[in-house]
Amino acid sequence: MGIPFGFLYGGLAMFNKICLSVTLASLALLAASPAKADNTPQPSAPAASPLPMPQMAGPLGLDTTPYSFNAGALNKIYVGGVVSAMGMAQEHANFGDKTYRGDLSNAQVFVQNTQGPVQFYLQAGAYNQPALGVPYLRTTKTTGDTYGYLPQGYLKYVPSSNFNVMAGKLPTLIGDEYTFTFENMNIERGLLWNQENKVNRGIQGNYSTGPFSLSLSLNDGFYSGHYSWVTGLATYSIDANDAVAFDAGGNTGRTSRNTLATPVAQNNSSIYNLMYTHTDGPWTINPYLQYTHIPEDVSLGIRHEGSSYGAAVLAKYSFDQNYSMAGRMEYMDTIGNVVNRAPNLLFGPGSRAISLTLTPTYQFNMFFGRLDASYVHAYKITDGAAFGSGGDEKTQGRVMLEAGIMF
Repeated sequence: MGIPFGFLYGGLAMFNKICLSVTLASLALLAASPAKADNTPQPSAPAASPLPMPQMAGPLGLDTTPYSFNAGALNKIYVGGVVSAMGMAQEHANFGDKTYRGDLSNAQVFVQNTQGPVQFYLQAGAYNQPALGVPYLRTTKTTGDTYGYLPQGYLKYVPSSNFNVMAGKLPTLIGDEYTFTFENMNIERGLLWNQENKVNRGIQGNYSTGPFSLSLSLNDGFYSGHYSWVTGLATYSIDANDAVAFDAGGNTGRTSRNTLATPVAQNNSSIYNLMYTHTDGPWTINPYLQYTHIPEDVSLGIRHEGSSYGAAVLAKYSFDQNYSMAGRMEYMDTIGNVVNRAPNLLFGPGSRAISLTLTPTYQFNMFFGRLDASYVHAYKITDGAAFGSGGDEKTQGRVMLEAGIMF
């Protein structure tokens, strides 16, 4: 059955030949800002929302003057939200997936207060979490089979300006990409994001002093319901334009639960990310490194240890208050093989892959539209674990369009 955005797929037959060169060329432009011959000021990045949640990497942004009302003892309550739809065309669709897709990507509302010793945040509604390298899952199934229609929500006790404690359904401390499409530079998340947990049920303490901040959390890891994970994030702001961060987490116990949101191998792993952020006017550049390790545990069906390591660079440039360009480049490798029955963390034990993504974005007030062009190339695959109806194709190109409103 055809979908109105079918024109996006017109050149997909040549996608593998052109996407690599186009994306590499675009990311090369993102590598450094050229010196100017005159003193014409560079465009500045769009203004950010004054609210701390939801977390936003840009280039999309919530209203800088959000709707609010006075709620007495709870002080001012802020209300915002996002409604968006997306369309996708892809080659080498997996068995059960489709070449063309159209779907709702977000229908969410955010309610929060930011003053006083007792604060809260509620995020409710439907959402999708498209990611590179995995089949597309419809929004209704994503919402129902992962974190439900209240994916994030917590109470926050703030006894002082530099210390607070949060409890509830929390955004993860792990990784350099956020959970929902509108929060990130690209519509789809990357290969490294697939190794990370997304939403944790638990408790988290946050402390800051000068340029240093630290967060520690006891939680249920990959949404397992077993509170045996410990995660932490330390950030040091070198100056106004540069920051370095390190996060780590792992399961201190053993958890047998295995669902869409709780893959048994990753939920019994440990994970580490080293991240750097540089901003300069319209530029934001985020390189980071990732390592994961999964110990052998025959009782859980993990018959050999496994691990992965990867590197990624995310970058965006804001041409003005409305137009921007973002790019992402990734490399990921896994350790193990089919013979020793190591866990499959990518496209079969011991597989590796590269990904390239380019995302132009336009936002005018509450309206936005953006386009993802992505390419994944896998190596050393296990037959049945990669792309195509038989899982034996090594490449996949995708074009994805998302449009909607944010308020």
